[in-house]
Amino acid sequence: MSDKTMTADEVAARLHSGMTLGIGGWGSRRKPMALVRALLRTEISDLTIISYGGPDVGVLAAAGRVRRLVAPFATLDSIPLEPHFRAARESGAFAMTELDEAMFMWGLHAAANRLPFLPVRAGLGSDVLRVNPELRTITSPYADAEEFVAAPALRMDAALVHVNRADRLGNGQYLGPDPYFDDLFCEAADEAYLSCEHLVETAELTKDAAPQTLFIGRHTVTGVVQVPGGAHFTSCAPDYERDEAFQKLYATTPWDGFARRFLAGSDESAYRAAVQTWHEEQR
Repeated sequence: MSDKTMTADEVAARLHSGMTLGIGGWGSRRKPMALVRALLRTEISDLTIISYGGPDVGVLAAAGRVRRLVAPFATLDSIPLEPHFRAARESGAFAMTELDEAMFMWGLHAAANRLPFLPVRAGLGSDVLRVNPELRTITSPYADAEEFVAAPALRMDAALVHVNRADRLGNGQYLGPDPYFDDLFCEAADEAYLSCEHLVETAELTKDAAPQTLFIGRHTVTGVVQVPGGAHFTSCAPDYERDEAFQKLYATTPWDGFARRFLAGSDESAYRAAVQTWHEEQR
């Protein structure tokens, strides 16, 4: 069993243009934003992004890094529609495969189980099939002969996820209200990179928490990054809630100005310093 710890920039160095990249979390909740920011510090582009979209999608789309987005939505939760995603999408900056949430989930399940698709009822009778004419239906081979949507597997070259705690081997634990399918992202990807708030010894993962919270196994993880505050400005309960004031700033500031002030630094510490300075200015 090997030590899989690395830095966010070392993770970004293992990614490449043109790849299919999955990003865990949900909306503006427990997104691996430090890893996304490390990606933004590279020249990587032409990405296919698979995500229950939040500001991860917004910053990558605004920066011109996305070729195609596969998602059921892109939201900041307290702000219903991610504004930088919306601006890029309305300008035609990238293509999009828009799936029903349940179809998206079963696409992750199919990929995690190395299946080409899984049959689902979700999407039948809806506009999902109209706006995605490449989707197919399948008829049950049994006596019921029922028709289903064949939800395609969402295979990924790499996945990025963020959790509360992890060990050096790649076991990951969430302590908040929802796992957000992060385990499926790891299982559906050829490589998975896990950032965490706290890096602990393996025995600590089950010492004071229920075993079912230990939902990401080391066999699915390629690298582990300890980065406190790594989900900022999204929430990472119970470690911290969403930074609503900063999220509002992000949502209402033109992209160039936001990127210049908060994302132009050479590492994550520069981002944190810029955020702290902004908060001090608001007092």
